Amino acid sequence: MLDIDYRDSRPLYEQVADKLERMAVCGVFAPDEQLPSVRQLAGELAINPNTIQRAYGELEKRGVIYSVKGRGNFVSGDGGALRARRLEELHGEIEQRARQARELGADDTVLAHWVGIRLIKEGEA
Repeated sequence: MLDIDYRDSRPLYEQVADKLERMAVCGVFAPDEQLPSVRQLAGELAINPNTIQRAYGELEKRGVIYSVKGRGNFVSGDGGALRARRLEELHGEIEQRARQARELGADDTVLAHWVGIRLIKEGEA
């Protein structure tokens, strides 16, 4: 289902939350689909159940999942809204980085070149 990168400097719960969110946004999970239980996913990943519980808590705060007491955790029903929200967050991050690059002397041509190269490299892969 997911794999953990132990070389990644981010905490394990963030890695789990980010990967599950990406899967939900990309449609791997159907709306209202039940996620594995905390114990089940912790066993599959061989990590502490508290780590999974924390990841699920983070996902619930982000609106990616919801919990039903006594039944488990489920993927929020609107993947399109999740995708739109995440794209808006990324847009803000890109604008912030572009401002920082401009402050350091990069102009629009340089920024467009960077983005263009990235898109070409991604398309080739």
